[in-house]
Amino acid sequence: MSRSDATVPDSELIRRLQEADLDALGVLFERYRQRVYRTALAIVRDPAAAEDILQDCFLKVYANAHRIDTNRPLAPWLYRVTVNLSYTWLTHARHQRTPLEQVSDLLPGPMKQAPDQVTEQSEIRQNVRRAIAELSLDQRVVVVLYYLNNLSLQDIAEILDLPVGTVKSRLFYARENLRAALGSNLGWLPEVAHGYI
Repeated sequence: MSRSDATVPDSELIRRLQEADLDALGVLFERYRQRVYRTALAIVRDPAAAEDILQDCFLKVYANAHRIDTNRPLAPWLYRVTVNLSYTWLTHARHQRTPLEQVSDLLPGPMKQAPDQVTEQSEIRQNVRRAIAELSLDQRVVVVLYYLNNLSLQDIAEILDLPVGTVKSRLFYARENLRAALGSNLGWLPEVAHGYI
């Protein structure tokens, strides 16, 4: 992505894509691929499936470019597509899922720290990953969108096509379940979830 492409608004790129400009799709892919991949990976917990979902998501951007409202932000639309594709994959997955420990090997590691700090943080991350993986799918998706993607409750409600109250409720129960699994102090959850779900 060139420096000039980095400043082009999503709406302009979608307009260009509506005119069959595939370079615009490439710019959008580079701009959003990490977010889409990480969201899919956190939901399905399978790197190969997350890669497929990433590709499928941008095929949908291309196929539906004429239907995307350029007056609205693109990110919520992408998250909705990613979540829907992830639900579909989980529903139709017939093979055994990749263990969460294997997924964690693909995620970025902590900054260089003292060995005891690295060990403690590694244990915390493993416990958080395990606890999030044990949440119901509905709760896991809300946690991923809220903590990993820093989306507001309103944005999550729009992406999932749910009332804000339902999103709040799912987040509340997810936190309660995480508290039960991890202890009462969840203050570190956003930091751990952001980089290491």
